[in-house]
Amino acid sequence: MLRLLMFCAFVTVFGCISASPEVCTNTLLPGAKGDQGEIGDEGDLGKLGKNGPPGLPGVQGESGLKGEVGHTGKMGPSGDKGDKGDKGVDGPSGLKGKPGATCDCGRYRKVVGQLDVNVGKLRDAVKFVKNVVLGLRETEERYYLLVKEPKRFREASMNCKLRGGTLAMPKTSNTNRLMAEYVSQTGLTGVYIGVQAQSKDTDGTAAYVYADSSPLQGFAAWSKDEELHTRSSPATNSSCVELLSTGTWGHVECEASMFFVCEFPKSRRRGGGGGGGGRGTSTSASS
Repeated sequence: MLRLLMFCAFVTVFGCISASPEVCTNTLLPGAKGDQGEIGDEGDLGKLGKNGPPGLPGVQGESGLKGEVGHTGKMGPSGDKGDKGDKGVDGPSGLKGKPGATCDCGRYRKVVGQLDVNVGKLRDAVKFVKNVVLGLRETEERYYLLVKEPKRFREASMNCKLRGGTLAMPKTSNTNRLMAEYVSQTGLTGVYIGVQAQSKDTDGTAAYVYADSSPLQGFAAWSKDEELHTRSSPATNSSCVELLSTGTWGHVECEASMFFVCEFPKSRRRGGGGGGGGRGTSTSASS
C-alpha cells in the first residue's frame, strides 16, 4: 500500500515536470472579444477651454453717417494792431457858410455846463463797465485783469503777452494792496504775479526779478517766513511767486496750475491841445 502511494506521487510529480509550461502555470489566457455594449448616457458639459488664436481681420465696414456740427470754440486772442493806412485824397472845399448871429453866451454856457455833467455821467458809466462787467481794476497808469484760467507760470506769461500786456508787477504798496483786494473780492486765495527767481547773488541771497527783467527795488511783500526761505533756499528758475489775498507774497512751483493777473498800460494822448492828432491807441485789456 505504501509503495502504491509513493508510485502515484512520483507519477504525479513526473507528469507536472514533463508537461507543457502553459499547462502548469496559473496564467489565464484572454477570451474572445465580446459584443459591443450599449451607448452610455451623455456626460456633463466640460469646462470652458482657452480662447483660440484671433482670426484674420474682417473686411472694412462701410463709412458711417456724417456727425453733427460741434459747438463753437472759444474766441481766440485779438491780433496785433495793423499798420496805419495811407492818407486819403483831400475832398473838395465846402460852400461858404452863412453869417453867424449874435452870440448868446449865457445860453451856450448853460449848454456847455450840461455837456460837462453828461460827460461826467458817461465817465462813471464807463468805469462801471470796466470794473464790474469786464472785471478790471485800474490805477492812473495801468489796467489789471484777473484771468480765471488755470495755467502754469510760463503759459500764464504767454497768455498775458497775447492779450497785449504782461503778468502783473506790484512795484508799490498801493498797487500791491489794490491787487490783493482784487484777489480777495474774487474769492481766491492766491494768483500768479510777474515775479520769478533768476539766479543767486554772490552773498547767497536769491535774486528775484519782475516780468520785465527789472530787479526788486524798494518794495517786496514777503512774509517773515517767506523772506527767510528766500534767503536760505537755492534760487532756481522753478521758483515762482504768488500774490495771496492777504497781500503777502509766497513761493510756488512754476509747474503748478493757477489763475493769474495781467497788467496793461493805459493809452496816452500824444501832442498838444486841439486838433484831431492827439488820439492814442486803445488797449486790448478787455480781449
